[in-house]
Amino acid sequence: MLKILSITGPIYLIILLGYLTTRNGLFARADMQVIGRFVINLAIPALLFKVSSERELGEIFNPSYLLAYLVGSLMVLGGGYFWSRRLRGDSATVSTFNALGMSLSNSGFIGFPILLLFLEPVAGICFALNILVENLVILPIILTLAEQSGGGNLPWHRLFLRTMGRLALNPMIIALVAGVVISVAAIDLPVIITRTVDLLAVSCTALALFFIGGTLVGVHSKGNISRISSIVFGKLIFHPLAVCICIALLPVVGLPALNAPMASGAIISAAVPMLSIYSILALKYGEEDICSAAMLIATLISFFTLNLLLAGINHFL
Repeated sequence: MLKILSITGPIYLIILLGYLTTRNGLFARADMQVIGRFVINLAIPALLFKVSSERELGEIFNPSYLLAYLVGSLMVLGGGYFWSRRLRGDSATVSTFNALGMSLSNSGFIGFPILLLFLEPVAGICFALNILVENLVILPIILTLAEQSGGGNLPWHRLFLRTMGRLALNPMIIALVAGVVISVAAIDLPVIITRTVDLLAVSCTALALFFIGGTLVGVHSKGNISRISSIVFGKLIFHPLAVCICIALLPVVGLPALNAPMASGAIISAAVPMLSIYSILALKYGEEDICSAAMLIATLISFFTLNLLLAGINHFL
């Protein structure tokens, strides 16, 4: 267990550092938005470009991983929406953001740093595949549901296509595609370019974790405890469990089983808290307070759930 804590400890200490320095006024909470934009628009794209440009396409594109992570995430998204809408009787908007909190991981800010320390050889590949699933499938579905629930006039398929068009301009997607093109074309980039990309990529991990801590300042856990606890439980327990079940069923559908590191990477990615812009997405629909509280509690509890998960994986690997 001490070995596991030596991996997760620095991650949560940097999150704590971000929280304390912002809480005590060394940084303003608004400063976190600047750091966040740097990470999302420069550091993470540089990392994705580096991963995709330095590996063979066949090494990156893993159908078994993609299917397991995608179907597991869709199971939780659909199950969370149905539970909220039909069993709890929540509105379509509330149900959408309940499902979002349960099914969309913070792969960039928390997931990748953990993978990098625990599963370094496959961390970049897992992260790139997670980005594809989350940005090209899960997030467009969620945003389409949110627009419809908010009284959008366009039919769902028009909303989905419009959302996809916007996400196609996401720097992370552009960097990933550009890296794949470089890899397939076997282009040797100038050293000045590769070193610049390396420097930006290296900055990703610490800044991402620091950002998470800073954004937690001022967030309170007051609100609907039943709803918050359900979102947190769905994200930290049901999401990794669903991905784990899908991994186990891969041979049944005729796909190769994942090797242990890749399977572990998928489960760990599903077990991290929800994406950092959860409450920002909810702001337009008046759901930001509950979403912020759920993100705060999920981040705190994930210290224990992730340590237990990593200890279990470490025991069986």
